[in-house]
Order: sequence, then C-alpha cells, then structure tokens
Amino acid sequence: MALILVNPHAQGGRVRRLLPALREAADALIPFARVQAPERVDEALDILRREKAGARVVLVGGDGTFNRCLPALLEQPLVVGLVPLGSGNDLARALGLQRKDWRQALAQALRGPTQTMDTGLAIWSDPYGDTHRTPFASSLTAGFDSAVALRALEGPRWLRGLPRYLWATLAEWRHLRHWSADITADGQAIGAGPMLFTSVLNTPSYGSGLPAVPHARIDDGQLHWLRAGPFGRPGTLAMLPRLAAGRHLRHPMVQTAGFHTLDIRCDAGLPLATDGEWLGLARQLQVQARPASLQVVSSPS
Repeated sequence: MALILVNPHAQGGRVRRLLPALREAADALIPFARVQAPERVDEALDILRREKAGARVVLVGGDGTFNRCLPALLEQPLVVGLVPLGSGNDLARALGLQRKDWRQALAQALRGPTQTMDTGLAIWSDPYGDTHRTPFASSLTAGFDSAVALRALEGPRWLRGLPRYLWATLAEWRHLRHWSADITADGQAIGAGPMLFTSVLNTPSYGSGLPAVPHARIDDGQLHWLRAGPFGRPGTLAMLPRLAAGRHLRHPMVQTAGFHTLDIRCDAGLPLATDGEWLGLARQLQVQARPASLQVVSSPS
C-alpha cells in the first residue's frame, strides 16, 4: 500500500483543508492508499522509518516538508514523490513539477518514473561547541540569505511564495550586516574577509524561484557555492533585480563554482538555513556533496 504523508501545516495550514480531497483522489489512483497527516515532525519521521527500504512514499508539502523528512528518507532509503504544496517549491521546480495541478502531481508521484538525486550534508558547530549534522535537498544559505529565511518564516501569513521572500529581503536590507569568514572549496581558498553571503545550491533556484545558480543540477554529482559581497546598502539593493533576472553572475563581486567539500570558519557566528528552514548560528561549517544519494520521482518533461 502506498504511503502519502501530508504536512497539514504547509501553506500556513491551508493544506489541512485539502485532506478530504487528497484522500478521495488517492483512493481513485491507488487502492488502499494510506493518507496520514502527522502534526509533529517526530511523528512524521517515525512513520517513515517504519517503511520498508525501497518503498515509495509521497510527501505533500514544500521544500520545508521535504527537508524535515529527509533524515528518514535517506536512512531507509525510500523512493520519494512530491506533491508541491509549499511556499517555496524550489525542489519541485528542479523536478519539473511546479506547473502541475496537485491532482496531476499526485498521480505523477504515485506512478511516475524515478531518477537519482544528489543531496548535501551540513556538519556545523554552534557557538556552544555542539556539532550538528543536517542533510538538505535544495539549498543551504549562510549569511544574509539565512537572515532573510528567518524573517520569511516569521513574516505575514498572507504573503506567500516570491512576494514573501522579497518582503523578507527588504526587511533584512534595512538592518544590513556582513560576516567575516575564511572559505575553502575542495581545499582551495575561495574567500577570506567580509561577505554578504556564501550559499550552496543543489537546485537552480532558491527563495521561491530566484535563479541563483541557473546551471545547477540535482543529478550532476556536485553542489555549487555562490559567494556575494561585500556590498553597501545601495549595492545590495541594486543586486536584487539582477538576482531576480538571473544576471547577478556577471557582477565581479559575485562568484560561483561546483564543489564536493566546502569549509567555512566564522568566529562571529554565521546564520544558517537549509531549504528555507532556520538552523542557527555556526562558527564552523563543512558542506559535503552526497551524489546519487536519493531516489525521487520526476516529471518526464
């Protein structure tokens, strides 16, 4: 029997109202489909860990839902389909699902072909010296972008998608700061001193569709770092439309490249987020690419 795991809190709780329709659609597609909507993350992880290795599960939610379930998805491992009903949906874009109606996406997730996908692993120490291991699917942000992610999570519920991210970006711009960090990628120095952010992309976009690294692919066996700044307030503000249009990589203070292992040291504490989910402050961070570590359902188109 197929497992369909619904995040009832996705889209500010609006997905909860879809549960009856989701159950009806699932029954029409797969006999005896199991539709579950756990209220807490630990409940969702426990459900996934009871599935047999190689089983297909469908997640209903967005990038944050996928992120919170990822530890269990990788442990088993499981084959994952996605019905993109979140606020960001950058992973869905990379899988070719963002333009599908949720009913079409559900049918695709239950019956569609699979492909291997890379993931990332962040190993980071917080200001108290504790070490954390956090996998991610779409992106890891460090610096300004993470501060924006935190503001977006705490922002007005009536704002969704890219408008919510842009609102959070402008709010953070008013309190602009930089972080001094030493950064190496695959053993080679790529930056030392102040920066606005150094983020990591597995998908071409983040922040609800901003084309941060348009050439990134989820199955190319690597991740991509993206470093920007430092900029003043006028320079940061001028960069926003360039980022939205995908023209930021032409700027001399914006660089990107593929990598397998990235190391960052920031004594002041660097804000971190993965897949739009706030993590905390890090003094040391290592990001590792995990090639072909997950089986996902993608759109043939």
